[in-house]
Amino acid sequence: MTSAHPEQTELRRDLRDLVDRVCADFPDEYWRGVDKTRSYPEEFVSALTKTGCLGALVPEEYGGIGLGVGDASVILEQINRNGGNAGPVHAQLYTMGAILRHGSEEQRRRHLPGIASGDVRLQAFAVTEPIAGTDTTSIRTTARREGDSYVVNGQKVFTSRVQHSDLMLLLARTTPRAETERRSQGLSLFLLDMREVEGLSVRPLDMMVNHETNEVFFDDVAIPADSLIGEEGKGFHYVLDGMNAERILIAAECIGDGRWFVDRASRYATNREVFGRPIGMNQGIQFPIARAHINVESANLMRWRAADLFDDHAPCGTEANMAKLLAADASWEAANAALQTHGGYGFAAEYDVERKFRETRLYQVAPISTNLILSHVGEHVLKMPRSF
Repeated sequence: MTSAHPEQTELRRDLRDLVDRVCADFPDEYWRGVDKTRSYPEEFVSALTKTGCLGALVPEEYGGIGLGVGDASVILEQINRNGGNAGPVHAQLYTMGAILRHGSEEQRRRHLPGIASGDVRLQAFAVTEPIAGTDTTSIRTTARREGDSYVVNGQKVFTSRVQHSDLMLLLARTTPRAETERRSQGLSLFLLDMREVEGLSVRPLDMMVNHETNEVFFDDVAIPADSLIGEEGKGFHYVLDGMNAERILIAAECIGDGRWFVDRASRYATNREVFGRPIGMNQGIQFPIARAHINVESANLMRWRAADLFDDHAPCGTEANMAKLLAADASWEAANAALQTHGGYGFAAEYDVERKFRETRLYQVAPISTNLILSHVGEHVLKMPRSF
């Protein structure tokens, strides 16, 4: 007997239906307006929060739903599948994993119930710096222990949704690089309550996509010593541990984007007539859309493979990265097919293709560059020499 398709479990169908009902109140016009004004989709986030979906990965004992990553992934996929943008909410699902897996029991009981309910927002994740970029072990932001506090100084960049988050995960160097044996040592992870600190300033960045992205400056920001998550000096490994869930969930968003593009393109190609016939009759139009569909569905299989491994607590780093790469490539291919199919109208805001086109392009670069995924596979899977 063949097993059920991973997308067709009753729970996942129910989750899709739930997200569809929420998204029905936030049609294309809503997202178009939010994008135009570069504003935060507060109404949508509030509506989704009320469903409990943003606490999907928080265990029930801490007030969440206690779902697996595979189940949670359909929430984000379906937002994008409906033409929305899951970016403003996705971090609320997975950033809490650092607290859940590496925090103390006191930290879990203090923070997770509020995160699960949405009463407390944890959407800001401060890792990247202007000089270090993706070379995370070269970050320069420091956290110096002084009595019962750490004093933070430095700068982060591309930190999204700071203005709409109560808490921030921060990676900083607690031991000078010269005093460590390995580059990955001496970095520590902290949970900042931004409602209670002084010396933190934010400068919004004007970006191609509306992700409320900022530079963040720390000027002698004193935080309680119990803001430290886990052990001092092991923060880099805690961050890596959380990235598998992030990769899988981002892959699901790309799948949602890809399906949206394929649907819009095939519908337009069927209805748009030029020279007295639907343009979808032309193989030059039809074949790229069909190929995009095939590649989106193929990437989706790797998404489920990675999610199943994660939820079985099996090693899944390679699969999670491959799922993210394949899904990002497939959604970008579908975006190009949709834009080309719509011709000049693809550039018109009222068709929404250009907005989604910009949004899905991000995932070739973030949260990890596709080139770094290729480097990972080349070195760790194919055993070729390290390329950087």
